[in-house]
Amino acid sequence: MDEIEITTNDGVADCYAFYPENANNLPSVIFYMDVMGVRDSLFQMAQRIADQGYYVLVPNLYYRKARKLSFPPSTVKESGPRRDEMFQLLQSLDLEMVMSDTSAFLEFLLAKDNTTNKAATVGYCMGGPFSLGAAGTFSDQIVGAATFHGARLATEKPDSPHLLAPNIKAKLYIGIAGIDPHFSNEEKDKLDNTLKNNTIDYTMKVYPNVKHGFTVLDSPAYDKEGSEEHFKALFNLLEKSF
Repeated sequence: MDEIEITTNDGVADCYAFYPENANNLPSVIFYMDVMGVRDSLFQMAQRIADQGYYVLVPNLYYRKARKLSFPPSTVKESGPRRDEMFQLLQSLDLEMVMSDTSAFLEFLLAKDNTTNKAATVGYCMGGPFSLGAAGTFSDQIVGAATFHGARLATEKPDSPHLLAPNIKAKLYIGIAGIDPHFSNEEKDKLDNTLKNNTIDYTMKVYPNVKHGFTVLDSPAYDKEGSEEHFKALFNLLEKSF
């Protein structure tokens, strides 16, 4: 793992890069973290993606608050000041802010000697809308975008990522937890109809009997079978996109 500092419009973001040894001409993948922040479990997932032949960048989206900021998985369920802080940080991020950051991430990735001039994105939980948003904001650079148990993908807010669908050229994969209070059936239908009406190449799959967070190794909702299936789907999307 390489620790990298990338200058953004709002400061310096600490980012973590994973890639196969002695490899060149690698497609890039931006890995948008979940609400618990950058930590070892996400790094393990990023390395597994990198081992398939990609340069994977994991930015700390909470860099405005602190470097390498993360919360233990138990924070999700335990009330108290740490949980309050985590959700305050979640609410502090919006699509415009993270897309500004993403512009800097892409500039870094596409200028590297050992990467190609195209990239893909994947986002988990709160990272889901940022993955789709990147596909709609940077349509000439992003060729594939995935979200797993993403929240706020098709809301009534003016910065909802589904509104960027007319700009999207990338192949998309939307993986939905069958048990997810953060993503309603109404939101699912809205997203499905929007992508369909804009003739986007996408796959939307509901993973039955798993909960929000099922893909992430240290999540309280982790489901091994579902997580392994998600990796297969992600690798297939990346292979087809590049």
